[in-house]
Amino acid sequence: MVESLVSQAKLIPIFDQAQYLPFRPEFPDHLSQFKQYEQDYLGAHAFLYAYKDNAATFRAYRREVERLLHWSWQIHQGSIYELKRADIEAYVKFCQSPPLSWIGLYKPSRFTNSQGIRLAHPDWRPFVSAVSKVESRKGLMPTRQGYTFSDKAIKDLFAILSSFFNFLIQDGYTALNPVALVRQKSKFIRRQQGQRQVRRLSDLQWSFVIETAELMADHNPQHERTLFILSALYLMYLRISELVVSDRWSPAMNDFKRDHNGLWWFTTVGKGNKQRDIAVSQTMLLALKRWRIHLGFSPLPTSDDQSPLVPMYKGKGGISSTNQIRNVVQACFDQAIARMIEHGLQEEVGDLQAATVHWLRHTGISDDVKRRPREHVRDDAGHSSSQTTDRYIDVDLRERNQSAQNKQLTHDS
Repeated sequence: MVESLVSQAKLIPIFDQAQYLPFRPEFPDHLSQFKQYEQDYLGAHAFLYAYKDNAATFRAYRREVERLLHWSWQIHQGSIYELKRADIEAYVKFCQSPPLSWIGLYKPSRFTNSQGIRLAHPDWRPFVSAVSKVESRKGLMPTRQGYTFSDKAIKDLFAILSSFFNFLIQDGYTALNPVALVRQKSKFIRRQQGQRQVRRLSDLQWSFVIETAELMADHNPQHERTLFILSALYLMYLRISELVVSDRWSPAMNDFKRDHNGLWWFTTVGKGNKQRDIAVSQTMLLALKRWRIHLGFSPLPTSDDQSPLVPMYKGKGGISSTNQIRNVVQACFDQAIARMIEHGLQEEVGDLQAATVHWLRHTGISDDVKRRPREHVRDDAGHSSSQTTDRYIDVDLRERNQSAQNKQLTHDS
């Protein structure tokens, strides 16, 4: 029965990008075969519309909601408002091992323009198989058979869908949150005992990366951008989204401000649309001065300097693509790896081959929490609690490992 439903499934994206969501929705033509589930669509639309101004949150919520709608409409063959606890458990198991026909090998544009009409892309799928950066470098390609649904993906599913049903309850669409009724989530989620290791660069790896950025900038002025980006990500623990122009924030030079005590701060808007002020170190101030002088500006910004913090290569305005930042950082990582190998440090390259931009934030926090009060690091990083900051304290792990080094197979009397 399920196999038959899977083979008949029509897999098309349900919701377009946030800017195309109408304020007053009508059931879209491309979903005509699901017309009986119009109330499901309207509830999901209302939920997603509430997050349309936060791009990252919107995309994550849309992914989970669309998957559930497709499963409920085409496999369960019923409305989401009728789902019970057992149905959610069946859905989670479905996500852990989806049919191959539901898995894509890349992420196409969900919709394309054709003479002013938005058309659903035929290659879109609810699930996407991927390989790691290291595997990709080795020439490995994603396969549908290799798809995995990680512990993090399961946690996201429970968290987002629980929020979704709570929203529907508050808006009067339903009276029940079936996700909240799944009491034994532990059978789906592997529990981590103790402290999970933060993914960061080692001291040696970071020293090679930042030295490489300096050498690149000295050799070619266009890499002053590389040096400034790396400095900001590490010294101010910035997320990649906090360096680019978005609907919620456009980082500008005058986001660096000096207070009445002569102290410098950087203002940003980060995760959850939360604004925070970050203490600017002398080293970061020197990096800012070097960057501004390269751009032809005065060493330090004034309060009315609204120039973009990281301007586009060509044209006006700031960089709006996180991929451009990733490409800049990756190019530096690649050069650093090559230099480490030249120095005979092949074994030390390690995880640098798998590192992402976000590792620089982790590295900066991990290094600072050893010498700064954790409350200061917490506030600069924008952590909601000190518990999150504590994850970066690896002293206990080092001591624990050190105490194990002298264990023996036998004991002399």
